[in-house]
Amino acid sequence: MQKARIGVTGLAVMGRNLARNLARHGHPVAVHNRTYAKTKALVEEFGGEGTFLPAQTPEQFVESLERPRRLVVMVKAGGPTDAVIDEFAPLLEPGDMIVDGGNANFADTRRRESALRDRGVHFVGTGISGGEEGALHGPSIMPGGSAESYEALGPLLEDISAKVDGTPCCVHVGPDGAGHFVKMVHNGIEYADMQLIAESYDLLRHAAGLAPAEIAEVFRTWNTGRLESYLIEITAEVLAHTDASTGRPFVDVVLDQAEQKGTGRWTVQTALDLGVPVGGIAEAVFARSVSGHAALREAARHLPGPSRTAVADPGFPDAVEKALYASKIVAYAQGFHEIQAGSAEYGWNIDLGAMATIWRGGCIIRARFLDRIRAAYEADPHTPTLLTDDHFAEAVGDAQDAWREVVATAARLGVPVPGFSTALAYYDSLRADRLPAALTQGQRDFFGAHTYRRTDRDGSFHTLWGGDRTEVSA
Repeated sequence: MQKARIGVTGLAVMGRNLARNLARHGHPVAVHNRTYAKTKALVEEFGGEGTFLPAQTPEQFVESLERPRRLVVMVKAGGPTDAVIDEFAPLLEPGDMIVDGGNANFADTRRRESALRDRGVHFVGTGISGGEEGALHGPSIMPGGSAESYEALGPLLEDISAKVDGTPCCVHVGPDGAGHFVKMVHNGIEYADMQLIAESYDLLRHAAGLAPAEIAEVFRTWNTGRLESYLIEITAEVLAHTDASTGRPFVDVVLDQAEQKGTGRWTVQTALDLGVPVGGIAEAVFARSVSGHAALREAARHLPGPSRTAVADPGFPDAVEKALYASKIVAYAQGFHEIQAGSAEYGWNIDLGAMATIWRGGCIIRARFLDRIRAAYEADPHTPTLLTDDHFAEAVGDAQDAWREVVATAARLGVPVPGFSTALAYYDSLRADRLPAALTQGQRDFFGAHTYRRTDRDGSFHTLWGGDRTEVSA
C-alpha cells in the first residue's frame, strides 16, 4: 500500500491549496476532512495534479502516512484546533508530528507543544503567509517546534515555499511557539503597512485633490522604486477599478469599515506584556476599530473642523512618498523590536535577518524593502533598532522635512493620519536628549511614593512631598 509523505486535514481553501501545492511538487499527500464530500471533491477536481490519498476516517488518514508521520492541521484557530489535536494525538506514535498551519495564538502553541512533547509527539506551530494564492503557488512559511522535527519536515516545507533568488522563503524560526509568534508580528506589521498606504491615499485624495484613477497611477510609479511591494501593487489595482453596477470608482462604493481577525490585536497586546512600544501597529489596529464604530462616527460627524483646500504644490505626492517610506521604516523597526524582545523573553534565539529573508516572497508584506532589512541584520545581528542602521538612518534623515510637512498639512486640513503622526512621534522620541518622562516620574513619586532615580548618582529616591520636601533614599 502506497504511503503519503505528508497529510493535510482541513480542506477549506487554505488546506486544499496547500495539499495541491505539495502534490504538484511530487509529494504523495494524504487528505482528510471532517466531511468526506470535501475530500472527494478535491481528488475529483485536482487529482491530475499529483498523488492524493483520500481518507474517510482519522484512523485511515493516520495509517496512510509514512513514519515519522507529518500531519498538517488547517482548521480554524482556537477550539477547533484543540478538537482536531484531541482526535488525532491518540493515534500517533513517538516521533510523529502535528503541524498547525493556522493563525494560532503563540501562547496556545506553547501549551500544545508542551503537552504533546510529554507524549513524544512533536507539535510544530507554523505561520503560513500569502493567502490562498500563496498556499497554492508558494507561501512564506515560518515553522517553530523542535530542531528534530524540522529535520524531517523542513525539506518538504522549503520545497513548496516561495523562492527569491533561489532561496526558500522558509526557515526554522525557533522552539515551541516561535513560528506563530513571528507570524503574529508579521501580521501586525501588515496592519501598519496597510494603514500607512491608506493614509497616503487619503492625503492624495483629500489634500491634493486627486481622483482614485490618478492616485492609482501615483502608486504604480511608486511601485517602480524603493516602495516596490505586493501591497503597493494591489493598491494601484484597487484604486484603478471601476464598479460595474454604478460606474463609480470601486473604492467609493465599499463601506469604509475595516474588519480584522485578531492577529494585529494580539501583536499589540503581546507588545504591552513585553513592554515594547509598537505605536505604529497599535494605531493601525485602532484605526480599524474607529472605522467600525459607525454609530460613534455618525454622532460626531457634525463636529467642527477646518475647511479642506487642495494643496497647490505639485511636489506634494513626492512628499507623501517620503513620509510613507519613513513611516514604513518605523513600523518595521517596531515589529522587529518586538520579535527581538519575544525571542529574549522565551529563549528562542530568532535570527532577525532570516525573518526578513523569508518575508521577501510569498507573504503579504513581500517587498524590495526587506532586502535592506536583511542586509542590516547581517551587518549587525544585534542592532537595537533598524533606525540606527546607516542606510535607514540616512533615508529617514533625507525624508524627515517632507514627513513633517505632510503631517502638518494633514493636521491643518483635518485629514486623520494616525499612522504617519505616531511614527514621527516615535522617531522624535528615540532621538530626543530628554523626554518629559522625568516629570511623569516626579508626579508618580508625589501621589504614590513610587520613587525615582537621579541622573547624577545611583540608587532610588523619594521626596517627602507632604512634609519638608527633603529627599530620602528608597
